[in-house]
Amino acid sequence: MKYRKILTALTLTTVSLAGFAQVENAGGVMRRSERENKESASPGVSDRMQGFYQTKETHDADLSYLKQVYRRLDLEKGPNAALYYPEDVIDGQENLFRIILRLVVDGKIPAYEYLDGREIFTDQYKVNVGDMLTRFDIYAQPAKGSTERNPRYVIEEADVPAGQVMNYYILEKWEFDRRSNAMKTTVEAICPVLNRYGDFGGDARYPMFWVKFDALRPYLAQQFVFISDDNNIPQYSLDDYFNLGLYDGEIYKTRNLRNQSLAQMFPDEDDMKRAQDSIDNHLRNFGKNLWVPSREEYLAMKESTEGKQKKGGKKNSEADELPVRTISVGDSAVTVVTTVVEEQEDVPVASARAKKKTTAKKPAKKQPKASSPSSSSNNANSAAEKSVRRRKR
Repeated sequence: MKYRKILTALTLTTVSLAGFAQVENAGGVMRRSERENKESASPGVSDRMQGFYQTKETHDADLSYLKQVYRRLDLEKGPNAALYYPEDVIDGQENLFRIILRLVVDGKIPAYEYLDGREIFTDQYKVNVGDMLTRFDIYAQPAKGSTERNPRYVIEEADVPAGQVMNYYILEKWEFDRRSNAMKTTVEAICPVLNRYGDFGGDARYPMFWVKFDALRPYLAQQFVFISDDNNIPQYSLDDYFNLGLYDGEIYKTRNLRNQSLAQMFPDEDDMKRAQDSIDNHLRNFGKNLWVPSREEYLAMKESTEGKQKKGGKKNSEADELPVRTISVGDSAVTVVTTVVEEQEDVPVASARAKKKTTAKKPAKKQPKASSPSSSSNNANSAAEKSVRRRKR
């Protein structure tokens, strides 16, 4: 019995000491490392946040139409200026290229090779960051804690070529989903393009790498920009900017079997411009042409078209009116109006004036006076007297 009591007492003592130790560890102050402090200070993205911005790809069985389009965004255009400014870091605000390059060199998002129309986003085609920086002459140093498996680099703000990135290539995906019965447009990837002078002069474009848009979305959602010069309040984030389609980009290529761009398929600039407009209009009107309008919609469309035709008819009739002409006949002036005015309630001002002029009385022509016999005889006598006086005697 004594041994049992002793064992029980020791067991209770051990359990109480373990519980006390757990309470001390839970309530004690734990010091964080410098790396943890930096990560907490910088705006991080958790796995849950990353999963919130990832879009699930539509199953092939639910797709009835799919089109992949390549667009070129010129940052000199007004709607695309939000991607270029601010050129330098101002109050924590960065442009799109600085955000992409910082995430790539820190190893937070992967970058993929630019394969000129055959983009493959797999581990086999991931970009070696060090080789990429050397290829484009961007000076960088290895960061602390960088390893061969997880290389990271540090680039000074003055060495970032933000002013040379004047174009972006984006890969759009247009797909019609049978389940939602809607045409969806998503940006799949973004590629920054360096604009530098070539070896033989002229401006040359150098595509750097592709970055998947879903990997960028959590970081772009934290960067707000203002779109217009009228309102300087940054109301939209960069994520909203791309999802709402606020950019202005021309189509330079579509996915095709021969992997040719529109410039190769249409050497003439006018033909290429017509092809770009045709592709863009076809994509934007694809969803509208799938449905048969109801009776109410058809009548509303018919009324609107008839109203436009009436307005166009009135404008054409006004344009067909000829100006008022004034013809001088001898000492008098005759006004000739060549317009025809119909009897309508709403008569234009120009036709009303013309109608008034048509009703005006024309000035009567001067009739030569009939000569009386007395006046004719007097005239004859006077003429005879003159002729007699002029004779030579």
